[in-house]
Amino acid sequence: MALPVNISELIHGKVVEWERLEFKEGWNPEDVLHSVCAFANDMNNWGGGYIIIGIKAVEGIPQFPPKGLFLDSLDRIQGELIGLCYKIQPNYLPVTQPYQIDGKHILVIWCPAGDMRPYSCPSTLGNDARRQYYIRSGSRSIVAQGVNQTHLIELTAKIPFDDRINQEAKLNNLELGLIREFLQEVGSDLFEESTSMPFADLCKAMQIARGPVEAQRPVNAGLLFFNGNPHHFFNRAWIELAIHKDEAGRKYISETFKGPLHKQIRNCLDYLKAEVLKTEIRKITGQAESITISNYPYNAIEEAICNAVYHKSYSDEKPIEIQVLSDRIEILSYPGPLPPIKNADLQHRRIIARDYRNRRIGDFLKELQLTEGKATGIPLIRDEMAKNGNPVPVFYTDEENILFLVTLPCHKDWLVTKLTRDDLDLMFSESFDLQALSSILDNDISDTIGYVREIIVTKSTEKVTKSAKKVTKSLTKLIELVDFLKDEKFRHEILSFLGLDNQTKNFTTNIKPLIEHGIIEMGIPDKPNSRLQKYQLTEKGKKLLK
Repeated sequence: MALPVNISELIHGKVVEWERLEFKEGWNPEDVLHSVCAFANDMNNWGGGYIIIGIKAVEGIPQFPPKGLFLDSLDRIQGELIGLCYKIQPNYLPVTQPYQIDGKHILVIWCPAGDMRPYSCPSTLGNDARRQYYIRSGSRSIVAQGVNQTHLIELTAKIPFDDRINQEAKLNNLELGLIREFLQEVGSDLFEESTSMPFADLCKAMQIARGPVEAQRPVNAGLLFFNGNPHHFFNRAWIELAIHKDEAGRKYISETFKGPLHKQIRNCLDYLKAEVLKTEIRKITGQAESITISNYPYNAIEEAICNAVYHKSYSDEKPIEIQVLSDRIEILSYPGPLPPIKNADLQHRRIIARDYRNRRIGDFLKELQLTEGKATGIPLIRDEMAKNGNPVPVFYTDEENILFLVTLPCHKDWLVTKLTRDDLDLMFSESFDLQALSSILDNDISDTIGYVREIIVTKSTEKVTKSAKKVTKSLTKLIELVDFLKDEKFRHEILSFLGLDNQTKNFTTNIKPLIEHGIIEMGIPDKPNSRLQKYQLTEKGKKLLK
């Protein structure tokens, strides 16, 4: 039976990290036994590993063309392997499949993470063997000792949530169409076999269902990828996106992306690409070559969203939240990284994680080429942001590791461009007033002057005079009011200065927007209705005054 991965990409380390691959030029029963036991223990929740027999490796790197195995030895080796695995306690059996690479026969042994950790096996195949626990250390299988042995024993019968059997679901909750679509995309030989094999055998071959034949049930990762509505089993297992049109949060567009995890990711990325990501080619004076400027690098956003999907807890009823603001994108997921990682560790370029929350979700995402190997997400995001010229991204978790927040700042050259695209109609509409101008000033105030100049000269001649007068009038109105507020003022004093009566309607229209947009603030914020309440300039307002 074929394996549910692309063998060529597997061997070249494209869908599985090198630490999870072990190459052997020939059949070595004792070494294979120890490695099978180590992969079954899966102490770091990586998802087990693969042993490839028939390919020599130098310092962990496979050498091609492979030496290969004799065709008549394949059945003998598989038979011996079954006998060897009976020496592992508790019972454990890997999956084997012969393949041909460059005309040579090889044997791939897939060792999924076991359900009954810890596993032990004899230290040798001789008479004086001791039973030992084996674990992976880099590209080697070693005896677990000291702290490692203690940690392994602590994992007894502890299975990551995504690899647990879901007792509320049935085998027919897994959808054959989604499974075959996945196998075809990753280039697995199992795709062709899936047309004729029993559905239960297919699910078992993919390790997305377990249990006795008469009561086989899906594992959680299978439902998350191969059911059309995984949120029926995992409440709010979706991505929520909000694109804000103002900083006050009153105007926004929201979308929710549901379905299999990989489709959620792709649909969300397609939407962001169409509605948020912008690219311009600009000509630089005195320079022959034009430059391309994007507000956000696509690869950084893709990696941040994939990481959120990979590391989120699906036993918590919290969705992934993406907020698109005028100057940044925020991606929030729950919970934060597993201990011992703290917020201070997130500030380093590379993070060394001991444990992973979801071992199977990571494997599926890697096979679909939606994420890279472990511990590469944060460095990749940093590199892509720097390459595009964006400010440094921010990674944050709170003291209790309840949440994980990624902030991707917008390219500074796109802050003005975004204003031009989003607010051009507003700037020249009949309703353009102090409130509209204060909203625009949520962005860097120095950008506004250049922005006003730019949009005036881009208008047709007959509209320039009218537009310039409107902009000038609003700017003058705001500047005069800011100058008036350099000292604290009561509400009735501000409205009187604007030539308005002291009424709630006038306060809501003329004073409240300036508070919401951070230009003025209350002197007694904890008593908003106090008769002694006065209003004063914020730091932003003082900057405008200057």
